[in-house]
Amino acid sequence: MSQKEKTLKMMTTNRNKFLEAKAILAEFNINLTQVEEERVEIQADDLEEIARFSAETAAHLIGVPLIVEDAGLFIQRLNGFPGPYSSYTLRKIGLDGILKIMEGVQDRGACFKSVVAFCSAPQNHAVVFIGVVTGTISLEKRGEGGFGYDPLFIPLEGDGRTFAEMSPLEKGGLSHRGRALREFGGWFTQTG
Repeated sequence: MSQKEKTLKMMTTNRNKFLEAKAILAEFNINLTQVEEERVEIQADDLEEIARFSAETAAHLIGVPLIVEDAGLFIQRLNGFPGPYSSYTLRKIGLDGILKIMEGVQDRGACFKSVVAFCSAPQNHAVVFIGVVTGTISLEKRGEGGFGYDPLFIPLEGDGRTFAEMSPLEKGGLSHRGRALREFGGWFTQTG
């Protein structure tokens, strides 16, 4: 028996993030549409708090069920920096800035964390789903695919390539975002 397709909105101005999410949620017969508006994002050290607030605020403003996703790169040697400030850091110092900070650093351990927050109605609290992937920071930018920090991040579960050296399908199978979205997709198809 085939599952009926459900439609859901995602608030993001990041087209690459939306396309990744759309492809992954299609596995669950969820048709994702993009709401290209800036979401309200609080300054906090906790991605869950940021995503939850954004989803609840967006659901209140738009009045429909939706998801938001927030992600961060946490570098062990830098005490988790840039973490929830990953987007800002990428805009200000870029990949070259991260590589400069990491020059001569032997411990290159890092993790990517993604938080997907779903809010079903303006008066409801958001439900969050978390995906984490561990890896290392490469010594140089590698690969032409992906976006954001993908040219620097080598997942431990992979074959030594950065996310940017992988196809979207390969990356989606290993990534933090893929894990969080699949957690959400499984839950949503059972409860939504």
